[in-house]
Amino acid sequence: MTIAVSPQALPALVLNADYRPLSYYPLSLWSWQDAIKAVFLDRVNIIAEYDHSVCSPSFSMKLPSVVSLKTYVQPTRNPAFTRFNVFLRDRFECQYCGEHDDLTFDHVIPRAHGGETTWENVVAACSPCNLRKGSKLPKQAAMFPHQKPYQPTVQDLHNNGRLFPPNYLHESWMDYLYWDTELQP
Repeated sequence: MTIAVSPQALPALVLNADYRPLSYYPLSLWSWQDAIKAVFLDRVNIIAEYDHSVCSPSFSMKLPSVVSLKTYVQPTRNPAFTRFNVFLRDRFECQYCGEHDDLTFDHVIPRAHGGETTWENVVAACSPCNLRKGSKLPKQAAMFPHQKPYQPTVQDLHNNGRLFPPNYLHESWMDYLYWDTELQP
């Protein structure tokens, strides 16, 4: 699964004040208009620029390709429990058969058996597997998730998000996207 990014739109990669992207998936991008507005409001530093410029009768400016916030934004410690984040935790893969299409979510312990809608009881599942399991317990259905559901950290979601890069990555972004990963010998 990839996020569609149009190179013609000249988006700006947005970094936190520590030069890490605010988000890897979806990649933290602003339109060129929002990036310029943030420059004029003195909220960002321009780190890299495109060759393209915008002009007015009295002013010309190259479009920013990478900006960093001047004020550090503290990342949340616990990600929100959302359908998207469940899919991202489970790498957009059915936890029963490995399928990537037609995803929904499944209660491992069904609600009919007292299961709750929590990180520790919900997994990504394709519709056919979800229907096949129904309201049965895993043992009754002989269906067990590939990984035990858990509450991910923001770092877990960032790591998984790196597995799904957008269709387009500008060369000026590369030094900032993966610099916090361990180097290979």
